[in-house]
Amino acid sequence: MDAEPIVGFQPVREALRARRRRLTRLVLRAGLRRPELGEVRALARAAGVPVEEISADALARLAPGARTQGLVLEAGPLPVIELDALLALGPAGSRCLVALDGIEDPQNVGAVLRSADAAGATGALVPERRAPPLGAAVSRASAGALEHLPVARIVNLARALGRAKERGFWVLALDPEGGESLFEAPDRVLAGDLVVVVGGEEQGLRHGIRRLADHCLTIPMRGRVASLNVAAAAALALFEWARRRTPPGDGSPRS
Repeated sequence: MDAEPIVGFQPVREALRARRRRLTRLVLRAGLRRPELGEVRALARAAGVPVEEISADALARLAPGARTQGLVLEAGPLPVIELDALLALGPAGSRCLVALDGIEDPQNVGAVLRSADAAGATGALVPERRAPPLGAAVSRASAGALEHLPVARIVNLARALGRAKERGFWVLALDPEGGESLFEAPDRVLAGDLVVVVGGEEQGLRHGIRRLADHCLTIPMRGRVASLNVAAAAALALFEWARRRTPPGDGSPRS
C-alpha cells in the first residue's frame, strides 16, 4: 500500500508528532472549527506537510465510511521493523514486548497497543496472518499509540518467540484457563527481558504457543463473568509489569 488515510484528531496529531511515516498532505473540512485545530496546523507546518481545505463531500471520499472528525492525513505505511531489531531496542534487562496470538478485531489490537505504549513497553509482535492490517482502524483504536510504538509484523509467532528466547527473553502467557496469579507471582517472574503473550478473542492462546511459555499467568476473577476482554487483560498485565519496575514515587513518563 503506497498511501493510506489517517483520520481523527488524536491519530493525526500523533502521526504528525512521531513523523515515522511519509506524510503527504493534511486535508481539512472547509470551515472546521475545533480547539485542537491550531496545534494540528502547527505540527503540520513543523513537519513540512501542506494543509488544504476541501468540501465535506470531497473529504468523505478520501476515507470512505470513516469517522474523520473533519480531517484526513494522507500518509505512507508505517516503516517496517525487523524482529531482531525490535529485540535489540532498549536497555537489556528492562525490555518488554507484547505479542498478539490470533487477535483479529482492530479495536482490540489498537487497545492492546495503546496500553503497551502507555505502560512503557518496548514494542509489539503482530502476526501477518490472523491479525488486521495496521491501518486507520487500528491507529484510531490505539489513540495514535501505533504511530510511536515499534511493531514487528511476523510470519510465525512460535518461531518469533523462539528467537526471543534465544536472545534472553522470558515468555509470559496470559492464560485464563490456569496458571500463577499475575498479582501474586514473585518479582523474578516479571524481571528481565519479557514477552507478554495474549490470545485471541474466541480461542485464546493456541496450544503450541502456550507450550513455549516460561510462565503462564492468570488474572483472578471475583465476579460471575469468566474472563476479561483481551485488551483489558493485556492492560492489567502490562501495568503490573510497569508497577514492579517503577521506583516508588516515580511516575514520570519514559523519554
